[in-house]
Amino acid sequence: MTFLRYATAAFLLGASPSLADDLVALSTTATAITGDISFDDFEMVFDNGERIEFEDLIADHFTVDGKDVPASVYSVKAPGNPVLLNGNRLCGESPVTYLASWLDGDVTMVAVFETTEAPTRNDSMCALYTYVYP
Repeated sequence: MTFLRYATAAFLLGASPSLADDLVALSTTATAITGDISFDDFEMVFDNGERIEFEDLIADHFTVDGKDVPASVYSVKAPGNPVLLNGNRLCGESPVTYLASWLDGDVTMVAVFETTEAPTRNDSMCALYTYVYP
């Protein structure tokens, strides 16, 4: 189990290009807005087929509630805010500019940002979604 956790962390950190991970929506927010997702170093594809493509991996760590954690922080290639399940969007009406992902135990956390500056902490996120492996 420890090896799997480190292997998953290496994937999230963008250690090497790899196939997309299919993740199941865990939180009520993820279930209602994104549904299940497919996520890799290049894009996030939502349950309804919409996607957000990443420009660059800009950081391999992130501060969550004051604690530095291994993470992947991506800039979004074409900032936007696609219509997802039930007519919902990731961040209200503002375009998504950055996305951060990290592991919390067996749960994949995905924070979404609409900031002009690259985020370094979770306190400026506009939404948080949680997923698990099937």
